Amino acid sequence: MCVRKKKNMKDANNKVAIGRYNTLKIVRKVDFGVYLDDGNGSDILMPQKYVPDNVGIGDFVDVFVYADSEDRLVATTEKPKAIAGEFAYLPVKAISRFGAFLDWGLTKDLLVPYSEQRDRMEMDKSYVVYIYVDKNTHRIAASEKISKYLDNIAPRYEQGDEVDIMICSITNLGYKAIINNTHTGIIYRTETYKPLAIGQRMKAYIKKVREDDKIDLSIGKLGYEKVDSLRDTIIQKLKENGGRMAIGDKTDPEIIKFAFGCSKKAFKMTIGSMYKDGLISIDPEGIKLMRNDK
Repeated sequence: MCVRKKKNMKDANNKVAIGRYNTLKIVRKVDFGVYLDDGNGSDILMPQKYVPDNVGIGDFVDVFVYADSEDRLVATTEKPKAIAGEFAYLPVKAISRFGAFLDWGLTKDLLVPYSEQRDRMEMDKSYVVYIYVDKNTHRIAASEKISKYLDNIAPRYEQGDEVDIMICSITNLGYKAIINNTHTGIIYRTETYKPLAIGQRMKAYIKKVREDDKIDLSIGKLGYEKVDSLRDTIIQKLKENGGRMAIGDKTDPEIIKFAFGCSKKAFKMTIGSMYKDGLISIDPEGIKLMRNDK
């Protein structure tokens, strides 16, 4: 937990952001915790169990702010798995007459009202949800109806742009992913060389933005950058195998995929480039590293 002394910190933000992280100043201590200045003339309680050691009045602390069951703002040093405005893949912890409660890393569970469920959620199953702040109660909740929060603005990506993605569903075509918490895209099954799972987060690259604004993704770098990355992988594998491997341009595609995690086409293009640069030799028995600096 980050704690800043008042001499190193300017005034806190004018308005507290519910469902997000805030840097707030301790203004008074009580037996059951401390009160933080919300920057708007009111105080927010941080219960004693969340108060960092060796802090005092005037110190600033980084906290997550949410509304409790009585709509009072509370601060915690616990860190949720996602904040308001983000998507997450979370397990159901309990079912009540109000909806399903998800485990999102805080002591207070996250409610998905029945009106925000596509189908009735089930215990011990996990779901991709969008986290939001209810405008009326200011409480944090989640929605399984994620499509209404996505693709609402035109994409402005360029081919090769690196993006953050989370896999949200699996289709016959491949893996549907949420891009930068804003858009959706697809990684085609024929272009993946390892299984992906719903909820998995990773870096990806914009392969193409279509005329209808649909987005194709790649989990590997495009163009020469992709070749350079695969080249490094091949060199490392050769070093690990004494400088030679019985794999070449005649090798079965599945063996190449298992060894290097790439297609046979990408492998052939890369070893051809490496051969021209004098890094390897190619013969009927496979490829050999010309220099093996272990």
